[in-house]
Amino acid sequence: MAARDEGKPRRACCMVSEILEESGLDRTKVRQIRRQVLEGIVLLCQWQLERMQETAAPAGAGRKARKVTVE
Repeated sequence: MAARDEGKPRRACCMVSEILEESGLDRTKVRQIRRQVLEGIVLLCQWQLERMQETAAPAGAGRKARKVTVE
């Protein structure tokens, strides 16, 4: 950090960019990774919503716990 920037708080986006540059990732690769992560989150949320709709049966109709003996 330069001496002229000592008094100013650093912006988070600038700090992230510096970290990515130091790690060797370019902007295009980072955008690609970010997109994949967000698509994964969307798929996970859709899957969870589908599961919730499928299991909308009454709570008492599910499987019960059972005692198991371990040797």
